[in-house]
Amino acid sequence: MRVILRMVAWRVAFAVPLLLIVTVGMFALAKASPFDPVRQYLGDRAMVTAPEVMERIRENWGIDRPVLEQFTAWLGNFLQGDYGESRTFHRPVAEVIMDRLPWTLLATGCAIVLMLVGSLIVGTIAAWRRDSWVDRVISGGAFANESVPVFWLGLLAMWVFAVQLGWLPAGGLTDPASTTVDPLDVAHHMVLPVLVLAVSQSSWLVLFVRESVIGTLREDYVIGARARGLRERTVLVRHALRSALLPFLTLLGARMPELVTGAILVESVFSWPGVASASVQAALAVDFPLLAVTTLLGTLAVLGGNLLADIGYTIADPRVRTLGVG
Repeated sequence: MRVILRMVAWRVAFAVPLLLIVTVGMFALAKASPFDPVRQYLGDRAMVTAPEVMERIRENWGIDRPVLEQFTAWLGNFLQGDYGESRTFHRPVAEVIMDRLPWTLLATGCAIVLMLVGSLIVGTIAAWRRDSWVDRVISGGAFANESVPVFWLGLLAMWVFAVQLGWLPAGGLTDPASTTVDPLDVAHHMVLPVLVLAVSQSSWLVLFVRESVIGTLREDYVIGARARGLRERTVLVRHALRSALLPFLTLLGARMPELVTGAILVESVFSWPGVASASVQAALAVDFPLLAVTTLLGTLAVLGGNLLADIGYTIADPRVRTLGVG
């Protein structure tokens, strides 16, 4: 327990300057951007809006001030819980995040569970049937899936299951005619986004589990377990798979940035009302207050995923606790 607390303390101490660097980088990119947030906000109306009105909007937003002054004002307000107002949704950023974050957590959480369970099962089967046609199909499918862009996979799934077969809705949270949020309706609309996100991120897990289990099956203690007459299923699950899971936890944490990117693309393709799709809308509209908060949330998700993976590794492997590695 002491090692885990020390690990958490070190990660928190590391996260604070990292988040500060991320915010500084965001302000620097916003300053260097050729896009005018006022013109993006007005759209076609910018062509007929008087320059005096546009300057007044810039003054009200505070974007006419020096960058350092803008940064210190934004950081001070952020630390006080004031994240500004979204120019895209015309609402406080905090309200936009609180409304959309649960839907992102729901879809992403279900996708992660499905991805982990499916990858472990499929990768173990490929290792168990090594060099068979089953192994070749699984490995070849995983390599092919790894090379497919997430948005293309989402569009393909939408075309097959929504357009051609009509089994599932093409996107959204509920049916357009619905006036309430029904759990069954939400679950029905969530099937495609969750499946696409899970499948798109599972290739590297399947291949890693396969290689790890194959290597573990060659170990002396596994050969000894077989020599004692244990059933093949018992040897595979209780001995080979358990040992192969340790580096699997670290790999999962290292791939968190790709998972965040995949969530952004999937939510955008399926019009899922989550935080990830809101970040895309904020980027297109140069909505800096909302984009800044969503970027920080993405950074926190990556840091939190790595921390949880390391904690899981520390709990699973007693040698980490004995050596005090953390």
